[in-house]
Amino acid sequence: MLTTGLLDVCIPQYNVNSLIDTFTIMSPVKDPFMQLISSFKSISLTEMDAVRLMNRVDTKYIINNSQLSELLEKALKHYRIVEIDGKRVIPYSTIYFDTESTEMYMMHHNGKLNRSKVRMRSYIDSGISFLEIKSKSNKGRTTKNRIGIANEQFDKMTLNEKEQAFLKEMDVQPIQLIPQIQNNFHRITLVDNQLTERVTLDTMLSFKNVSTGVSKKVEDLVIIEMKQDGALSSHFKDYLQSIRIHSGSMSKYCMGMMLVNPDLKCNGFKNKLRKITKITNTSHDKI
Repeated sequence: MLTTGLLDVCIPQYNVNSLIDTFTIMSPVKDPFMQLISSFKSISLTEMDAVRLMNRVDTKYIINNSQLSELLEKALKHYRIVEIDGKRVIPYSTIYFDTESTEMYMMHHNGKLNRSKVRMRSYIDSGISFLEIKSKSNKGRTTKNRIGIANEQFDKMTLNEKEQAFLKEMDVQPIQLIPQIQNNFHRITLVDNQLTERVTLDTMLSFKNVSTGVSKKVEDLVIIEMKQDGALSSHFKDYLQSIRIHSGSMSKYCMGMMLVNPDLKCNGFKNKLRKITKITNTSHDKI
């Protein structure tokens, strides 16, 4: 059992919480973090299509927010930053679906190698939403299938006939699914100059149980995900190793489910929870 009064302490090196407002106003940049973000060469969504990587190998890392600037400074030479409508720190919102008995969560918790997640994702600034199935094979490859949906469907958190048919084609029974949690975060996306790798850095995470309204924030944690078509060399991996950061997966869905469902089984994630506690300099009542 996990009980939380989690992560109210934020230890940023730069004022990350002002990212969106600063970039939206487009006034002369004074914040050191935003100066760093502005220093990157940009890449558009159209250009990034060459590195969409819908079938890929994902490697995750977690760091404290205070380490983010150092990594970005190292990345300036070899990476470009995704820019959408003049913004480089992009807000996302995700609705995760699962069965009433949380079968998808439990498959992850119990270490099942072939597993899937069903989610609706909204790219808030672009006004675009998708229904997605993200699957991981026993060979470690991640496959994502998705269809576009109306923003109204995302807001309703319901599946219409088209969306249910899509899930059935992917061997998922939609009648068993209910919305479990909503996850909001801000994302920085980097693409290497050779267009072989995409790196996402998710900050300012928050989770809400859509049934009970219980919500938690995890603002001092950054989840980094390297997405590649195979075991290629990576400058970003080298940067992480240079500051002694090693890979360690933690699903945002599983993290959120534990935080806003205090009675949910989480014994299988004890080591990962201890690592998050250490990185964020926070504590839980029970781990």
